[in-house]
Amino acid sequence: MVIKVFLASSSGSTAIKKKQQDVLGFLEALKVDYAPLDIACNEDNRMWMRENVPVEKKPTNGIPLPPQIFNEESYCGDYETFFDAKEDNAVFAFLGLPPPPGSKEAKEAEKAFILENGPVENGTVENETVENGTDDAEDEENLEAEEVEEENLDDDSLKREVPMEEFNGDEHTDEVEAEVGGETGEEAAEEAAEEDAAAEEKVAKEEEEEVVENTEEAAEDTKAPVKQEEAQEEVEDEEAKQEEEDE
Repeated sequence: MVIKVFLASSSGSTAIKKKQQDVLGFLEALKVDYAPLDIACNEDNRMWMRENVPVEKKPTNGIPLPPQIFNEESYCGDYETFFDAKEDNAVFAFLGLPPPPGSKEAKEAEKAFILENGPVENGTVENETVENGTDDAEDEENLEAEEVEEENLDDDSLKREVPMEEFNGDEHTDEVEAEVGGETGEEAAEEAAEEDAAAEEKVAKEEEEEVVENTEEAAEDTKAPVKQEEAQEEVEDEEAKQEEEDE
């Protein structure tokens, strides 16, 4: 893109000459390539300039005065608009050119861009990244879903590998069964029932023996007086016989 500056080299107006010098001097300071086009010596340049300046930018008399600035065929502005852009550190934007990296205008443009679009990371606008692809977010969600699915698969595999007794907290079942001789739960219950019945039978037998013993003791207590009487009678009989013998 070539910046075209339309000038009047033989202008008799000191003001116009000064404005032209200001524009050219500033473009040179910014190292902007430009092409000066003289309208005083070239009728084609003068006619082209007058035809391509927008109507709304022309003065009341309809004849635009130099300097007039174009980017190729796109109109940039006159001295007043150029001066305003210079004051606002926006000359490159005025000319339709990208500001050089590190320049004051580039920094200002970056700040404005950040305010409008968000911060920039590694040359990529975060907002643009979000707008262009929630792809990253979706990828992260898909990755998380895959990880959860893998964990579930691992759990299922673990369940299949671990015996059901151990998974349900019955890992000592085998040891218990070994202690009771490998009997099943039903056999153990039957054996326990038999043991309880035997214990009850033993208790009943002991109670029966105790009743019999008490009965015998009672019978002996009843017989004791009878024996005592018989013994007394025997003693008395012997005494009587002895008396008879003595007589």
